[in-house]
Amino acid sequence: MVTISAEMVKQLRDKTGAGIMDCKAALSECQGDISKAIDFLRKKGLATAAKRAGRAMTEGAVQSYIHTGGKIGVLVEVNCETDFVAKTDDFREFTKNIAMHIAATSPLGVKSEDIPEEIVNKEKEIYRAQALESGKPEKILDKIAEGKLDKFFKENCLLNQPYVRDPNITVADVINDVIAKIGENITVRRFVRFQIGEF
Repeated sequence: MVTISAEMVKQLRDKTGAGIMDCKAALSECQGDISKAIDFLRKKGLATAAKRAGRAMTEGAVQSYIHTGGKIGVLVEVNCETDFVAKTDDFREFTKNIAMHIAATSPLGVKSEDIPEEIVNKEKEIYRAQALESGKPEKILDKIAEGKLDKFFKENCLLNQPYVRDPNITVADVINDVIAKIGENITVRRFVRFQIGEF
């Protein structure tokens, strides 16, 4: 039986933001292995997030971010269930980080359904033409195009993008972690990104 020290609990708390008792339980479950305990807490958080997915989100905040030099600006609407959560530091920090992420990565939409059909069709045409050009047989062109389209969505949909502050996880993972931490459903509803000289 591994002894779980207060220092180990503190270390796990600092890394995950989870409660003391949750950290203690995770460390006990994972025999004191901090990286396994982080995974354990994240899985637990995902289960909590899934349970909350159907709940209404009528509160939230609109967050702005202007990049140094004033050439890029973002407005993002993030929704949650209660006004109480919308006013917490965790929620505000999250919205600010998401706005900065959008400024840095310039996604085309929150999820794949948000990307206009004409852009998706144009990309698909380009991928088909590239595959044909490289001598691939006609019958597999659509399959190749679909595969490249998946990559396109990963790069251009906010939820699928690697998070700029930790590229090992996606923005969707960050949202699920915040849901687990604050105990309420959260969603990024919409955003607009301005850049000088772009239309």
